[in-house]
Amino acid sequence: MHAKDILIDGFGRVREEVHAAVDGLGPDALNARPGPDANSVAWLVWHLTRVQDDHVADAFGLDQVWLSQGWEKRLDLNLPRRDTGYGHTSAKVAEVRVDSGDLLTGYHDAVHEQTLGALRTVAAKDLERVIDEGWDPPVTLGVRLVSVLSDDLQHVGQAAYVRGLLQSTHS
Repeated sequence: MHAKDILIDGFGRVREEVHAAVDGLGPDALNARPGPDANSVAWLVWHLTRVQDDHVADAFGLDQVWLSQGWEKRLDLNLPRRDTGYGHTSAKVAEVRVDSGDLLTGYHDAVHEQTLGALRTVAAKDLERVIDEGWDPPVTLGVRLVSVLSDDLQHVGQAAYVRGLLQSTHS
C-alpha cells in the first residue's frame, strides 16, 4: 500500500464521519452550542472543512473550493472571505449558522473531491517536498497532510460529541 492510499482512506473516513455528525439535524441542532462559549456542530464541520480546503489547496497550488465553487456565497456567513475559523472568539463562532446540513456536507464533499484528486497525483517522493519553511523543522507535504487529517479527525469527533450531547438532552 502506498502512503497516498492511506491518506485517501483517512480523508474518506473523515467524510463518512462528517455525514454521520450532520445527518438528520435541523437548523436548531446544527447551530446549538452546548455552552455559552462552546462550538456548534455547524461551526466544527465548517471549520474542519475550511482548514482542509485552505491547506490542501495551498499545498498543491490549487484554488480553494470555498471561493472557486461559490461555497462562500452559498453559506453566506458574516466572516472575511478567507476565514478558516482559526482563533475564533465566541462571537465569531456564533456567526457560523446554517439552515441546512446539506450545505455543510455539500461543501465538505466538494473539498473531499478536490483532496482526492490532489492525493491521486502524489508519488512517494512528493511527500518529502518542503512546502512551508516557516517552521523548524520545515513542513513537508506529508507532514502537512497528516496534520490536516489529524485536525479533521479531532474536530469531527467533537462534532459527534456535541451531536450526542444535544440528542441526550432532547430524549
